[in-house]
Amino acid sequence: MATSSGFSVSSSPLLRLRSSSVTNVTQLPFLSPLCRRRLLTERFGLATIVVTRQNLSVTPPSAAMEARISGKREPMTPPYNVLITGSTKGFIGYALAREFLKAGDNVVICSRSAERVESAVQSLKEEFGEHVWGTKCDVREGKDVRELVAYSQKNLKYIDIWINNAGSNAYSFKPLAEASDEDLIEVVKTNTLGLMLCCREAMNMMLTQSRGGHIFNIDGAGSDGRPTPRFAAYGATKRSVVHLTKSLQAELQMQDVKNVVVHNLSPGMVTTDLLMSGATTKQAKFFINVLAEPAEVVAEYLVPNIRAIPASGSMKPTYIRFLTGIKAYTKIFSRVALGARKNRYVTEE
Repeated sequence: MATSSGFSVSSSPLLRLRSSSVTNVTQLPFLSPLCRRRLLTERFGLATIVVTRQNLSVTPPSAAMEARISGKREPMTPPYNVLITGSTKGFIGYALAREFLKAGDNVVICSRSAERVESAVQSLKEEFGEHVWGTKCDVREGKDVRELVAYSQKNLKYIDIWINNAGSNAYSFKPLAEASDEDLIEVVKTNTLGLMLCCREAMNMMLTQSRGGHIFNIDGAGSDGRPTPRFAAYGATKRSVVHLTKSLQAELQMQDVKNVVVHNLSPGMVTTDLLMSGATTKQAKFFINVLAEPAEVVAEYLVPNIRAIPASGSMKPTYIRFLTGIKAYTKIFSRVALGARKNRYVTEE
């Protein structure tokens, strides 16, 4: 059959046109590519439609495109493929890697230091076997993050869970007025620009996966909007983590993406070098002793909760918190009333 506009239309039952004419949406410059694609998709189903002056041709959708639009994903079953940035030091990133490996998952670790990557991979392989890969990556550089994606796809084909853990305070605890240019640039580029670059590349990769994927952005002190004196820049960047995550959730929903989700992950206060280097005031020592926990304890709680999300098939955004308000108030009360945890990590005056 032919339309009044001169198009010839396949007699395939996939196409049931409601009118006597077909608009070539590829010739509507005022529509964005996404809008043109959605118009075709909504009118003709999930098939990809190529419109010319001569005919309409229909190409079956890829599994990834169908998963993205309809939510009919390939089941995400364990073992999961996990990528963790900033994961070679013996703190939360490394502890998360160990817990995922304990659960039988495959893990990609990375950091700025090739030497630390090599050492961490060797140590983890000795403990868990050939289920860990590692590569150098500076999250502040887009080229490095794209190469991290390529490395992961080469070795694991796809990534189910991407955890943005890389962060920095430049080991600087001082008023902002005393902070150097170099320290401020280091904090902002790592915590804000680096996070944006990683989210962008993780989403672009996962949109091509029929399994889809889950991205977890780790927050930190300041993410709840409370002041962070002596590390104001760090707190400001961590506050932005929550905003960025919400914005990406809204963007994916706006684009009707149903196979990729961005979540928040809150480890609370972890006894890292970064935290302990700031234990120089009475107040800081009090809260570190009362609220902080070793990375291994935090990871043991977080990893099962992270893995439960793909296991359930849920594609709803979540905010997984280790240190909830109730836990924090309970610990503070125990300390004030019973003297619990005094001098646990640092000596209080």
